[in-house]
Amino acid sequence: MDNKQIARILRDTAQLLEIDGAIIGRYRSYEKAAELIDSLPESVEQLVKEPEKLEELPDIASKIGMELRNQYVVGYHPSNKAHDARWRKVKIKLRAPRGLPPLTVYSKTGYYAPSH
Repeated sequence: MDNKQIARILRDTAQLLEIDGAIIGRYRSYEKAAELIDSLPESVEQLVKEPEKLEELPDIASKIGMELRNQYVVGYHPSNKAHDARWRKVKIKLRAPRGLPPLTVYSKTGYYAPSH
């Protein structure tokens, strides 16, 4: 299995988790892992076959860990309590403190209200 196939499986898993309603940090972790595997100069298979190449993995793991540590989950309680199964838009605005590098918000654009 090559890196593209592994990354595709991770992206597919991320999509399934998002559809299932997983918190954003969980499925974004799979997306980030896919990006990192795509960026590897050698195949994961080659890294496993050549044990001396495994020394490169701590760097990869630290990149994934850094990405995970820099994620936040925001809770939301709607003011509209109607259980009408209608689409509700959600917009997240971010005001970054001065001096920070550019920040990116990943969020859903809305949700369906419960029907009962």
